[in-house]
Amino acid sequence: MTDDDPGSAEWRHEARAKLLAFSRQSWRQEGGFFWLDDSGTPDRDKVLELWINARMTYVFSLAHLAGEDDALRLAGHGVRALSTVFHDEVNGGWYDRVEFDGDVPDRTKGCYGHAFVLLAAASATAAGADGAADLLGEAARIHGQKFWDADEGRCVEEVSEDWSTVDGYRGANSNMHAVEAYLVAADVTGDEVWRQRALAICERIIGIHARAHEWRIPEHYDHDWTPLPSYNEDQPADPFRPFGSTPGHAFEWARLLLQLAASLESPRPWLEEAAEALFARAVDDAVSDEEPGLPYTTNWHGEPIVEERFHWVIAEAVLAAEALHAWTGKRIYAGLAERWWSEIDEHYVDHETGAWRHELSPAMHLTTRTWRGKPDAYHAFNALTLPDLPLAPSAALTLGAGA
Repeated sequence: MTDDDPGSAEWRHEARAKLLAFSRQSWRQEGGFFWLDDSGTPDRDKVLELWINARMTYVFSLAHLAGEDDALRLAGHGVRALSTVFHDEVNGGWYDRVEFDGDVPDRTKGCYGHAFVLLAAASATAAGADGAADLLGEAARIHGQKFWDADEGRCVEEVSEDWSTVDGYRGANSNMHAVEAYLVAADVTGDEVWRQRALAICERIIGIHARAHEWRIPEHYDHDWTPLPSYNEDQPADPFRPFGSTPGHAFEWARLLLQLAASLESPRPWLEEAAEALFARAVDDAVSDEEPGLPYTTNWHGEPIVEERFHWVIAEAVLAAEALHAWTGKRIYAGLAERWWSEIDEHYVDHETGAWRHELSPAMHLTTRTWRGKPDAYHAFNALTLPDLPLAPSAALTLGAGA
């Protein structure tokens, strides 16, 4: 690979700088970050989203640690929004969505958004953003007390505003992001309970459920963690709870398993086995020799259902391939990474703006069945940053060490 090839360190660093320049346009003077349209203009038909604001706080925190000018100011801006705009001053925790006038349309609190708050707070603390340590303290307390279920070794999904009622649905997606956040929290705080919780989640959702389903991950469960394979069959393109198997999540879990394995003092050989099995299943189900890109979902036989190509899916695919190549040294992973970097450069990167196109049709044309605009930079930023770093400790520490 030459310096100019897609996926090379030089190519990724240049692409990351352009992505961050685009992302700076999401700054909202009154607090937080806007959802951006394709051109980088704030989409005022969208409300303020907790997951976007937490993700952008994370991105700018790592960008500061990577030496990007002015990123610490933006990270601090995100910390302030999470501490005020989204924060429930009465009961603690954070609201998932807030209108521009401050109204809260749905007061239910979700594990997914709270996991990203924990990730953002830990990363911003490592970056030295004002107020981040206090935010991390509350985020850790809330996740540990309100979402972590010690009896099940996993997180519950949704809780009422006053924390009195737990919804019966359980989800793998929010638990996956809890694993991600817990690994960073363990590194930043030094509290190993977070790493052990991450391991417990992986043991159950991947070691038990995914293994029992031929390494296709059941995404949806009832209150006692019985899989719900037909969940949302009538809404297959749901952005957060789609029907069927989600190859992009298999790639994402594979990388997280390796990051967990690399961070543990005692080897867990099953983590590598599971990472390779998840990756192989996702490749078998989603990769076509005739068509670029990767479908959003498949059925339980590996046949594509939602064939739109989302940027986050290929971002996680290339990250998993890079991680597996680093871990195993096997050439097959490097070859797939090279293929996917080429597809990212040709189809996903908007070379005029520097941002990545969030959704493409199977013919690789821009479409908006599920995603409109370019809401955040989290997946693309990770893809452009993490291949330079060791699998453990987390980027918040390794980037910081090199700053």
